[in-house]
Amino acid sequence: MIPPQTPRPRKLCFVTIGATASFNSLISTALDRPFLKALREAGYTDLRLQFGREGRAIFDDFIINNEDGSEERYGLNITGFEYNRKGLGQEMRGATAYKGGVEGVVVSHAGSGSILDALRLNIPIIVVPNPSLLDNHQVELAEELASQDYVVHGKIDDLPAAIADSEKLREKHKAWPPVNSGEDPSGRGLAGVMEYEMGFVD
Repeated sequence: MIPPQTPRPRKLCFVTIGATASFNSLISTALDRPFLKALREAGYTDLRLQFGREGRAIFDDFIINNEDGSEERYGLNITGFEYNRKGLGQEMRGATAYKGGVEGVVVSHAGSGSILDALRLNIPIIVVPNPSLLDNHQVELAEELASQDYVVHGKIDDLPAAIADSEKLREKHKAWPPVNSGEDPSGRGLAGVMEYEMGFVD
């Protein structure tokens, strides 16, 4: 008799496109097999998507055509919703290590509010600029924050690689602030530094 496998600790990847603009390419990419495989290989058990109004059809089509337990799900528990008017803070907290779980990751559009919400929870965030937006300053923001090791700059055409990069970033954040970085002006760690530099005050 084969002994039952010990259940793996819950590890959640939360994907959000925000409330303003549609970002169907991010939802499609997050449900593609290469990304799901990358999550599985990194020890993830759950994928939760905030897909917006236009992204519902993409999500529903995936769920209908890929039943629980199918190879296309790579053993992941995949759930989603359109938007929560109370905000996404509780959803993001699902990616923290709580109730015996393992710290996960947030994959987000490049909105400063979403970025700060994730950083306040001290969890890695993958920032994915929306290429469909005109006068797109999101790429500049993602590149700048990634250059300072605040976030991972995720790209639609290579999103699986960002999962591996987020694991490396997680280790860097555990040692935050860097030894030679000087004093944290906010006294609140990484999220405080971000708020200070971007001019956000609670």
